[in-house]
Amino acid sequence: MIIQKIKKQQIVESLRFDGSYHLSDGTLYLRKLRKMPHQELQSLCSDIFTAGRSKRIYTEKNKGFPYLSNSDVVKGNPLDGCKYNSKKYAFDEPSFLKEGMIVTGRVGAIGQTAYITSELEDNQAMGSDNIIRIVCKDKNISGYVYSFLTSKYGNTLINRLAAGGVQPYISEDMLKDIPIPILSAETQQKIHQLIVEASELRVEANRLLKEAAQIFEQELNYGRITDGAQYGKISSKDLLGFHKRLDGQYQLIWKKIKKEYNPNIQFEKIENFASSIFVGGRGKRNYVENGIPFLSSSDMMLYNPKRQAKKISPSTNGVEQMKVSKRDILISRSGTVGNTVIVGEDLNNTVISEHALRLKVNSEKISPNYVFAFLKTNMGLKAMEASAFGSVIITLNEELIGNIDLPILSNELQRVISEKIEEFISLSDKSVIKENQAIALIEKEIDLWQVS
Repeated sequence: MIIQKIKKQQIVESLRFDGSYHLSDGTLYLRKLRKMPHQELQSLCSDIFTAGRSKRIYTEKNKGFPYLSNSDVVKGNPLDGCKYNSKKYAFDEPSFLKEGMIVTGRVGAIGQTAYITSELEDNQAMGSDNIIRIVCKDKNISGYVYSFLTSKYGNTLINRLAAGGVQPYISEDMLKDIPIPILSAETQQKIHQLIVEASELRVEANRLLKEAAQIFEQELNYGRITDGAQYGKISSKDLLGFHKRLDGQYQLIWKKIKKEYNPNIQFEKIENFASSIFVGGRGKRNYVENGIPFLSSSDMMLYNPKRQAKKISPSTNGVEQMKVSKRDILISRSGTVGNTVIVGEDLNNTVISEHALRLKVNSEKISPNYVFAFLKTNMGLKAMEASAFGSVIITLNEELIGNIDLPILSNELQRVISEKIEEFISLSDKSVIKENQAIALIEKEIDLWQVS
């Protein structure tokens, strides 16, 4: 319970008499920030806007611009599995994302805020109309403004603005008067530089991941597997194969995948290299303020997944079976199947929901990095999608993952791929550390001012 005195003027100004409003974090943060030296967000920005809504014409990768939703831009690798909007019919200049932009969700996922990297601008990525763009007048403070908006103060203020019952939303006008604390120029620049460095590390990490996947793709000679419904003929012999599935899409996609196998490359089942493939424990979750970070299978794909994660009590039944360890490969197994991450330092000992399947690779047989890189290729993703079953909720299980064919490249290529993924993991972890340092620094400065 929180007990505080408030001024009569605060009741008059807000026309609210309930303690739940006046003593909420958002209201308390807002009052304290307005007592600090500050400027409103609009005074620091040249523009705060959303792109117009236009018809989306999705197409193949080579014929479209990457089209990102708000849930895409906050991922560690936003271009991974994104949709593509037609270059010919859907060009819209205001929709393109530029390096240094700050973006935040307008509908649904309120408070999910991202800093646009050079990778997205270089790839001419477009953002949906559900993304609010914040463009700073001075690009050299964009990282500082981003750090504040993703801090506990900024995030709480953004969520405080949300309106709507079923589908919460905010507008660009609502954001304009958010108070941005003005710290010393030296501190602001230090925070901004940390975000810039984090952004650069993230771009480099994604480049290494892409290069590792491309080695597979060059060797495998793939390229003809397309998205969408498949059409063709299947023999009765194929229907009586693995799992005896009378499922047209499963059979046709697997037929196309196997057609693209390079006959000069050996393939082995993933289960032959796995120490174990299993689903994490499930039990009642007791959320607490200070506990172990808990992530869903969609949370684990985020760039900084633990930043706003829920926490569960260490005494939760079966919590040890839900924790993940370094070099575990996590695969989303229900709903959106095939989203894959490899556990580094940041996710080590984090609790992940049972909707993420665990693949532990025996490193004495093959590198977990190598297996992860294959699963991030188009062929690896299609193999997982083709294996899934279910009509309402698409699902993968342990046996289906174990049945996927893993190409065995030369020892030298395996080494190169594994080293690239190792560096990818290291840079990704360093990027998160730098962003968290920036956010911690601005929160500390505000906390110290409040105490004084």
